[in-house]
Amino acid sequence: MYGIAGVDEISALDFAQRLAEDELQLVDVREPEEVAIANLPNFIHLPLSQYADWADHIFNHLDPSLETIVMCHHGMRSAQMCQWLQRQGFERTKNLAGGIDAYCRLVDSTIPRY
Repeated sequence: MYGIAGVDEISALDFAQRLAEDELQLVDVREPEEVAIANLPNFIHLPLSQYADWADHIFNHLDPSLETIVMCHHGMRSAQMCQWLQRQGFERTKNLAGGIDAYCRLVDSTIPRY
């Protein structure tokens, strides 16, 4: 959606088809208050605003060899996280284009929009 240079994206529809795959690593960088409103299962929650708390231990949370899909509300924070992960050696990162908002609109309207 935002087309940040060097960041691959996956559409909400393509993501929905791939959700059941075991080899996907899912990261949600939204704030805890946002996750309380709307969330998807199996995401590791690493709020971007709490970067200082988890950045030094990223390899305790994530496996750089797995494909990693990152989500936020609209796709900007998750794109930033994808860029950072790439600098840490993660070669298979994708930004969920349009974030959870796009997922709610295009895939699952039962998830609250905010």
